[in-house]
Amino acid sequence: MSRQVFLYDPPDRFVAGTVGLPGRRTFYLQATSEGRTTSVSLEKAQVEALAERIDELLDEVVRRSGGSTAVPAVAPSELSDNEPLTSPVDEEFRVGTMALAWDGDSERMVVEAQALVALEADSDESLAEAEERLLHDDENGPPMLRVRITGPMARAFAKRAMEVVNAGRPPCPLCSLPLDPEGHVCPRQNGYRRGEA
Repeated sequence: MSRQVFLYDPPDRFVAGTVGLPGRRTFYLQATSEGRTTSVSLEKAQVEALAERIDELLDEVVRRSGGSTAVPAVAPSELSDNEPLTSPVDEEFRVGTMALAWDGDSERMVVEAQALVALEADSDESLAEAEERLLHDDENGPPMLRVRITGPMARAFAKRAMEVVNAGRPPCPLCSLPLDPEGHVCPRQNGYRRGEA
């Protein structure tokens, strides 16, 4: 069976968002264009890593160009998107691996999110080989979301993604673990709930 690629070149909208309450949120990447929407779920840490890597890659593009690029140093305010995810949020797949690239010819960021698959290997070397084969298997690989966005759109995506990640449960001031609405058993309070000691 051939690989299913959800291609958005360019999307009308590409955002990270969540469904659910803090502590029980499901994270999504969502691309929308011309009446179609693709949503893929992923871990909070994946969203955070993606946002950080996008900013790092764009910073490198700006540095190497000497300022002669259309990539802004910060997210343009006119591209700010604080709207919720487009409903209904129907998950196409759960993300396993992601890749980023900068296409210098078209000045576009390429974001790829590939479905989670189980890899079987006998050693670390064969696992690395299996991962490499998976990334290059265009014809029969797992489903993939591929999005091509401008530098300003990429900056806006990264800014919103970090805001989404940081909008969760606040950290405990003593142990930095997330505070739950029902209470928090703090290791620094010898097992007592915050406020009970």
